[in-house]
Amino acid sequence: MLSRTIDTPQGRVAFLESSGSGTPVVFIHGNSTCRDVFRYQFETALATTQHIIAIDLPGHGQSDDALDPRQAYTIPGYAATLIEALRSLNVTRAALVGWSLGGHISLEMIGQGFEAVGAMIVGAPPVKPGILGMFRGFQPQLDLLLATKRTLNARDISRFARVCVGEKHAAQLHDTIARTDRRARQILGRGLRAGLGVDQRWIVENLPTPIAVVNGSEEPFARLDYVAGISYESLWDQRCHIIDGVGHAPFLEAPERFNPLLFRFLNDIDFSRTDNTTQQRIRSVA
Repeated sequence: MLSRTIDTPQGRVAFLESSGSGTPVVFIHGNSTCRDVFRYQFETALATTQHIIAIDLPGHGQSDDALDPRQAYTIPGYAATLIEALRSLNVTRAALVGWSLGGHISLEMIGQGFEAVGAMIVGAPPVKPGILGMFRGFQPQLDLLLATKRTLNARDISRFARVCVGEKHAAQLHDTIARTDRRARQILGRGLRAGLGVDQRWIVENLPTPIAVVNGSEEPFARLDYVAGISYESLWDQRCHIIDGVGHAPFLEAPERFNPLLFRFLNDIDFSRTDNTTQQRIRSVA
């Protein structure tokens, strides 16, 4: 994997890129984490058979803090920056793998017209904009407030790490959470309450982009009954996948069970497909 940076209107964005060929697979991490959470996917044969790109969001990991935080640190802002970064890499179509905030960004990218040949969303219930949409898609629990809290003390960081990736991997996330631009969480929260962004539920219920949904049985944030009750237009495997005994990050907590699902999903996607239906339907409701 090659580590590089690329200039965007929001500053330098850091990413990992593999030497594989073909349509890229873009990994998008969650709130206050970084691209390294996908290490158990990077270490597989996928890195040699596919063109993998894993990006640190602005204000996260090795990327710069955003030059315009109010614009950048919203779901639409993150999506626009990633689309711009990928365009600079001559990537205009890709499969998307998004975890938590990254899953919401993936759906936003599709809503903004990015040509996704497929998207796997993990720990990210497709919600309608605004408070009511969030209430329906997320469980009402106090740890969720940490995701939008400006300053996290050491106890907050430890707690947030445990709820995000489980006890076994939590300590490895402490420095990453502490590094995150503290403005990012607060501005993200304001944007969510203001209803910024596309109607994610409409995206998955109306567009033909293949969507794979994977969650842990102990998912702490998303309402799994809500996720399962959505009428997806093109749900991969015709069901939402649940990995038993793990929480918010099944790709990290149980890669031996997650990776076969990911590989099978990527194998099932028609990477050669060119279809303007998605863009046409988005324009019809814009």
